Amino acid sequence: MEKHIQIFLHKISYLSITIATLTLILVFFFQPLPETCINPNPNHPKSSCSAAHRRTTTVGTKNHRLWSTNTWTKHVNSFSTLFTHFQTLKLINNHTQTLILSAGGGQAVMALKQIGLVDVVGVELVDSPPLVSRGDPHNLPFFDTVFDLGFSVNLDQALFPARYVRELERVVRVGGVVVVCVEECGESGVREVLRLFGRSEVVQVGNVTVVGSKMTMIVTRRTISVCLRLCLAMRFHRFQLLSMMPLNHP
Repeated sequence: MEKHIQIFLHKISYLSITIATLTLILVFFFQPLPETCINPNPNHPKSSCSAAHRRTTTVGTKNHRLWSTNTWTKHVNSFSTLFTHFQTLKLINNHTQTLILSAGGGQAVMALKQIGLVDVVGVELVDSPPLVSRGDPHNLPFFDTVFDLGFSVNLDQALFPARYVRELERVVRVGGVVVVCVEECGESGVREVLRLFGRSEVVQVGNVTVVGSKMTMIVTRRTISVCLRLCLAMRFHRFQLLSMMPLNHP
């Protein structure tokens, strides 16, 4: 009796499997599929061919939105206050060729242009046209001694601070000014920063507030390197010795 029941149950199982399989086949072949599972949006392109006709945002539109924000305006005003102080110290004038290193979005560049400077270059790893160009702060794409002022508020974030400062000094002319702002520090911190400078002499050190952050500003004057200075001194000393030697006449 039990054997007959088992056979009956097996037949029912086989029949159920067959019916389910046939049902799936019928649904797959005869049921119409929807064109898409996403509600169509008239603003989205239907193909790659129509993608070219999408509405795009120009750089000018993006900049207008960014430059009209309160945050941007506050940052520019903060830099303007600092650079106006530079004018008072006679560090810059309208014809000062200026490099802003690690310029971010270009707030410092805009501030200098607003107070009257004409030739201002901003450099950052990511460009932000038209204010900032792309460049490596540790390997600047400029010739030697082409700027009158080199400025940065991001020395603290440099991967290689010594190389960062060396590049700043390289592109600033002898007699020009290199200014860096670091996190507010005392005398020992200032000495540590000054050790990075090999071609500049300290002019002024003071605490300032830049974009809401308290910082220490170090102003240096670009000079010739110590090695070159010693070399010139040795040549001058040799010239003096030669000029003092009596001439032998025949």
